[in-house]
Amino acid sequence: MPKPVDVKALSGHRIWLRYDDGIEGEVDLSDLVGHGVFEAWSDAAFFNAVRLGSHGAIEWSSDLDLCPDAMYMRLTGKSAA
Repeated sequence: MPKPVDVKALSGHRIWLRYDDGIEGEVDLSDLVGHGVFEAWSDAAFFNAVRLGSHGAIEWSSDLDLCPDAMYMRLTGKSAA
């Protein structure tokens, strides 16, 4: 699976991602806001602090991250099959 090389927070609880295979684009995460651990995203400053973790995870804190493979599939519309 390609690995993310850059991430930026955008308005409306979206993130922009670029992967090492050249794929880039926006992923809308607004459907997750307010649910469980994603309640933290209600704080705009927290959401805007997104970064790439040392192992490629898309993370906001040590307790809140997203799988880069799942985000790649969401970005490209591909499935794991």
